[in-house]
Amino acid sequence: MKSPDMPKALVIGGSLGGLFAATALRAIGWHVDVFERSPVAMDSRGGGIVLQADVVRHFGYAGIKPAHALGVRSHDRLYLDRDGAIVHKEPMPQTQTSWNTLYNALSGAFPAEHYHRGKTLVDLVQNEHRVTAMFEDGSSADADLLIGADGAGSTVRNLVLPGTDFTYSGYVVWRGLVDERELPDFAKSQLYEDFVFQQDPESLMLEYMVPGLDGSVDPGRRRFNWLWYLKAAPGPELDAVLTDNTGHRRSHSIPPGALAIGQDAYIRQRGEQQANPAFRELIRQTQDIFVQAILDLKVPRMVFGRGLLTGDAAFVPRPHTAGSTAKAARNALSLAQAIDDIGDLDKALLVWQQQQLAEGSRMGDWGVSMGNRIMGIVPS
Repeated sequence: MKSPDMPKALVIGGSLGGLFAATALRAIGWHVDVFERSPVAMDSRGGGIVLQADVVRHFGYAGIKPAHALGVRSHDRLYLDRDGAIVHKEPMPQTQTSWNTLYNALSGAFPAEHYHRGKTLVDLVQNEHRVTAMFEDGSSADADLLIGADGAGSTVRNLVLPGTDFTYSGYVVWRGLVDERELPDFAKSQLYEDFVFQQDPESLMLEYMVPGLDGSVDPGRRRFNWLWYLKAAPGPELDAVLTDNTGHRRSHSIPPGALAIGQDAYIRQRGEQQANPAFRELIRQTQDIFVQAILDLKVPRMVFGRGLLTGDAAFVPRPHTAGSTAKAARNALSLAQAIDDIGDLDKALLVWQQQQLAEGSRMGDWGVSMGNRIMGIVPS
């Protein structure tokens, strides 16, 4: 039961960024409620994620002990040509995890009674010491702190920084997941436990293994995760990519199972023409291909009185940095540590903001430079 003097936080957004913030603050004794706009439990969202040290540090700080190992270890980086011949190979061990694995571990460590689904934020008001969130269903909640962890299309950001929005990079990433047992042996042998690339002009494909949908890292129960970066011009071409199978034009992504029939046929046909044999088989065996526009976002501030922005609500780095999830974990852990170390909440928020703004900007610039170089984009 919450004691009367226990500080309280409201977290807007119940995906990874929100759960990182919620579990970190609970670790320093805060009462936290999470509000997620989706009315149903989230599952199978996103895909593979490179496991970074920031995520592991957060889990240790928050006392989260996953039931399974967090990821699958890869050994070498391989670069293939269109025929599947190895053009370069170098040892580079690293670990890859998945959205599902991290989400299940984080949500399992957070009390279900304080995770509220179907709560769409419409406004917030605050005074010097308290902030109140108002939701579409007429309900409200107040606390000492409100954390906007609601992603690139953040409602919190739109309220505190109206007019600040992401920009489109000029390319998208097509993605898919294939159960290990579904991939033919010839393809499996070339991709198995390695980080594999095919680089072409204005195109990059890559693959790595991740835990199974149930989090298993046992051989035979894992998945192959693939990504293919391709240009899509703003306007009719991008609109077609981001229009789902119901005819709705989505803001920046089409989730698994919602891709339009024509776009599904397009990327499969392109795979037949351009992908090496192992990657071609990955695309063939993928049941639900999904796609995301590659976005850029920077905010000039992260703290607004007793409200703040974290994760992709503040900075959206390009995925080549492998840093989006790590950034959200670092935002959350650094916030909890600053509050715990400094004591004065307002001073702690300003110290935290100064550090996180610098880190977010640095990662964003690095990602833009790397992505433009990979895709052959010359900034205007």
